[in-house]
Amino acid sequence: MIKLKQLGQAIKALKSEKLGDFAVLKANAFGAKMNPEIESQMQQVVGYHPRINIEKLSQLPNGTFGHEYARHMQGNNLKPFNISPELSDVAKQNVFALRYAVTHDIFHVLLGFDTTYAGEIGVLAFASEQNYSKGLKIGLWMAMAIYPILAPSQFKDIFANVRKGREMGRKVKFMLGYRFEEHWEQPLDEVKAELGFT
Repeated sequence: MIKLKQLGQAIKALKSEKLGDFAVLKANAFGAKMNPEIESQMQQVVGYHPRINIEKLSQLPNGTFGHEYARHMQGNNLKPFNISPELSDVAKQNVFALRYAVTHDIFHVLLGFDTTYAGEIGVLAFASEQNYSKGLKIGLWMAMAIYPILAPSQFKDIFANVRKGREMGRKVKFMLGYRFEEHWEQPLDEVKAELGFT
C-alpha cells in the first residue's frame, strides 16, 4: 500500500532538489524493503549516511576511489544523494532504501557501467543477483521488457550487461553493507580487489 503522506513529502523534497531525501521518502512510500536474509549484513550501515562532497573528492589524486567517483558524478552532471539530518529516523527505519539510493552511483563506478539504459540495467542486474530486495528482481524483469523498446540501438548491450551484472553479483562480496565512504582515499583498484572483483 502506498503511503500518500510520504509520497507528498518525497515530491516536496524533489522540488527542493533534496535528492537523497526524495529517494528515501519515495522508496518508503512505495514500501521498498530488503530481503530478510540480508538484514544481518546491513547492520554496519544502519544510520550511516555521511555527507558526500564531490568538490572535495575531485581534489583527491587520480586513480583514487573518491576521485573516480567524483569524475563519474561531474561527467554525468549528477549530484550525490545526501540525506538531511531531519530524515535520520526514516533512514534508520529503512536502511535498504537509504543505502541503495546513496550507493547507486558508487556501484556504477565499481561495476564499470555507464548511465545509458544498458548501463543502468547492468547495475540493476547486479543488485538483483546480490538479492537485496524482491522489488529489484521485479524491476529487472520490467526493465528487460521496457529498455529495449526505449533504446533499440542498445538492445545487444542491454542483454550483455544483464549477464555481466549477474555474473559480478555472484562473484563479488555483498556490497550494499560496505562503508564505501571510508575508502575514498584508497586506489580504486584496491577497493575493487577488497570487494572481490579481481
